[in-house]
Amino acid sequence: MKKAENVAAYIAEAAPEAQPTLQEVRQIIRETVPEAEEKISYGVPFYKYYGEFGGFAAYKKHVSVGFGQDSMEEEVRNSLVGKGYKIGKGTFQIKFEQAVPIEELRQILLKKMAVNQKQ
Repeated sequence: MKKAENVAAYIAEAAPEAQPTLQEVRQIIRETVPEAEEKISYGVPFYKYYGEFGGFAAYKKHVSVGFGQDSMEEEVRNSLVGKGYKIGKGTFQIKFEQAVPIEELRQILLKKMAVNQKQ
C-alpha cells in the first residue's frame, strides 16, 4: 500500500477483504473515544489521547489492533484467546473471517483511556 493521507484513504486503499474489519474497528474507536485525535502515523491509522494511544493496520490475512501492554487486562486476554484471536503483548489480530470482538475492544479502549489520563 502507498502511504495514505488520512484514515479514510488508508481503509479505501486496503484490500477489499480487510475494509469491513478496518471500518468497524475505526467506528468502535471513534464511538468509544470521540476525543481521540485520528491520523496516519508510522504509515497506519493511529490515535492520540493524552499522549500516544494506539491504532490498527491491515495485513495480508488479518487486521492487527494495538493499544499497548498496559491496556489489556488478563480477563480480556483470556476472552480473546478463548474466542480464537491471536494476541501479542499489547496487540491482537482479527482474521478477515472473524468478527470484530466489540466488547473486548471497548474494554481495551476504556482501560487505555484511564491509563493515559493518569499520566
